[in-house]
Amino acid sequence: MGLRTLLVVFMVAAVQQTVFSQESTEIIFHRSPDPERQKAPFSEAVQAGNLFFLAGQIGMDRAVGKLAEGGVQGETEQAIKNIQGVLARHDLTLDNVVKCTVILSDINDFRAFNEIYVKYFTKKPARTTYAAAGLAVGAKIEIDVIAVK
Repeated sequence: MGLRTLLVVFMVAAVQQTVFSQESTEIIFHRSPDPERQKAPFSEAVQAGNLFFLAGQIGMDRAVGKLAEGGVQGETEQAIKNIQGVLARHDLTLDNVVKCTVILSDINDFRAFNEIYVKYFTKKPARTTYAAAGLAVGAKIEIDVIAVK
């Protein structure tokens, strides 16, 4: 068997393994343990194998039912605490996060947001940040993450 044939056989086997492993990945839709949040039209987290895709979190302090005080920095800290809570329910921490998507209501808040963000995401996951008007309940920030177990 020539080197070229051996390479083709190896590549076909690798593709077949990838296809079969993707077909067998169980997808689990995790609801929030909070009965009020279970009414939301989305899952708190979706698990696909060892990947966890978390729904976006705003800086809502759920204990008091309002956005955290302190502007974008207060909301950023609360949003990250909300993310930590969801991750903890799945035995994960911020160190398991590999990708963040950050939406700011005002791109001029980028520096202030970053001052808080870097205190929590010390492993420096990949990140996309952009601004968009009209976040839920007038929030200044929303963050969603992908984590690996």
